[in-house]
Amino acid sequence: MRLTTGQAIIRFLANQWSERDGVEQRFFAGCFGIFGHGNVAGIGEALLESAKEEDAAELPYYMARNEQAMVHAAVGFARAHDRLRAFACTSSIGPGATNMVTGAALATVNRIPVLLLPGDIFATRAANPVLQELEDPRSYDVSVNDAFKPVSRFWDRINRPEQLPSSLLAAMRVLTDPSETGAVTLALPQDVQAEAHDWPEELFAKRVWHVARPVPEPAALQRAAELIRGAERPLIVAGGGVIYSRATEELRAFAEATGVPVGETQAGKGALPWDHPQAAGAIGATGTTAANALAREADVVIGIGTRYSDFTTASRSLFGRARFVNLNVAGFDAAKHSGVSLVADARAGLTALREALGGWSVPGAYREETRERVAGWNALVDEAFRPSGEGLPAQSEVLGLVGEVARARDVVVCAAGSMPGDLHRLWRPRDPKGYHVEYGYSCMGYEIAGGLGVKMALDAGREVFVMVGDGSYLMMSSELVTAVQEGVKLIVVLVQNHGFASIGALSESVGAQRFGTRYRYRTGSGLDGDVLPVDLAANAASLGAQVLTARTSAELRDALVTARAASRTTVVHVETDPLRSGPDSEAWWDVPVAEVSGLDTVREARVRYDKDKQAQRDYL
Repeated sequence: MRLTTGQAIIRFLANQWSERDGVEQRFFAGCFGIFGHGNVAGIGEALLESAKEEDAAELPYYMARNEQAMVHAAVGFARAHDRLRAFACTSSIGPGATNMVTGAALATVNRIPVLLLPGDIFATRAANPVLQELEDPRSYDVSVNDAFKPVSRFWDRINRPEQLPSSLLAAMRVLTDPSETGAVTLALPQDVQAEAHDWPEELFAKRVWHVARPVPEPAALQRAAELIRGAERPLIVAGGGVIYSRATEELRAFAEATGVPVGETQAGKGALPWDHPQAAGAIGATGTTAANALAREADVVIGIGTRYSDFTTASRSLFGRARFVNLNVAGFDAAKHSGVSLVADARAGLTALREALGGWSVPGAYREETRERVAGWNALVDEAFRPSGEGLPAQSEVLGLVGEVARARDVVVCAAGSMPGDLHRLWRPRDPKGYHVEYGYSCMGYEIAGGLGVKMALDAGREVFVMVGDGSYLMMSSELVTAVQEGVKLIVVLVQNHGFASIGALSESVGAQRFGTRYRYRTGSGLDGDVLPVDLAANAASLGAQVLTARTSAELRDALVTARAASRTTVVHVETDPLRSGPDSEAWWDVPVAEVSGLDTVREARVRYDKDKQAQRDYL
């Protein structure tokens, strides 16, 4: 079959399927793209030609506004589909390509599949240097696309059409492997994209990629069961792998049978309903006092589908002298902290581990302690959610009102700033997909774009509440336009606190006095003048969204109800008091403080830092 390289890529992608547990589905839901001279005549022409064919719906094209944002949308979509479906993203060469590097890093850090197709310079070098080409005097074989190498799980440059089949198959192997997945980058020189070649028909046949559920090795399973049986105060740390594996029912059965309490990471939040008897809530630097108190005294930690980020371990200060059992589909993560390594699918591993424990359970007193600690925490949350009726609402009040209006199967989406910490501690999910916070890369700007991808993955009855602060909104609000164009409804709760609330609090904690974190006019002594007259509500309206403004908690509740009933993307703008915080996690996060300083605040912070760091340890 004679096709251009671009046409061959699109035809191949349209015929890739994934299968798990007997359910087949198209792997690629579509292609996001922004066109320029690096891809308009190759991938762009191929997408146009595909759209003219009868089976155009097999790989539809979606217009994005920002290259980084379209990768975020692709990640949100793939995560909502438990990594069994994905998007491709195409860009021109130069800045179009490098804009995607941040998105690639986010995908790879979070272990989420996305296929990136950046345009590249001429393979023939006939017109070099072309517009936007990076000239490296050490080699003609370097382009800006080499920047994707460290943030991609697979990377290749297609310099000849003959190279394409093996590269496409390798890309699919990585994208559909739960232990290897992340960003996959195929750099496409613009002349090669437009070059015709005779391709074998077999390349375009339907191909099903089977996603396996590997079971634990018997000897490792026995070692893990023996360690758990000897525990008096075990604790489960449920990570994103529990949800991606759709192992939440197995986790529930395991927790109920054994009585082991469950703490949840950011990616694992929602693995148990918030009011389940064994649900201890969020764990780590942004965790609950209940889960963190149990963690400090735990003798065995059972990590399931977690990569143990520093927020989860409170920078390795949380778990005392505990020993670890690590159930993970990726051997890299299962081997962390010198634990007993169970390399297996979370669902298959939990089933095998429960059978191996043979009816073992924690003491009744430990179950009761879990209930008491959680009840104490829940009382704090109830108080944090209660509107004060005085002044601007606190951020915790906003979250409480969103939770009140949202239904059980609705989804909250967030990424960076202070809200992910508050959401992790305070949000009360009932559905495994009801909580979607990107905190592996903690990327400002993910929120609206990621929410777009999540909504595109869901059935129409589930609403998506995007929680975004003014800092992230100003960095990337562009995909509001894409949502409007595609008729994809989002509810965007835009929290205006006139600065970077999270970094402001962090700055204060290290003695840096919130320097450079507030949106103020410049005066002679710095950025400490009046608040800037930025009207984010007007900005959102100019992008095509319906906008509602709330000044009080009562107005916010009414606006949220209206937004949920609306048929189109609605932004609810509310100003909050950044200095009113919710209940604390009582856990630490390692951010080094200047060892010497002329500022009293920094010297005081260093004393606290040295004291807190004494709890940090190597897990050996």
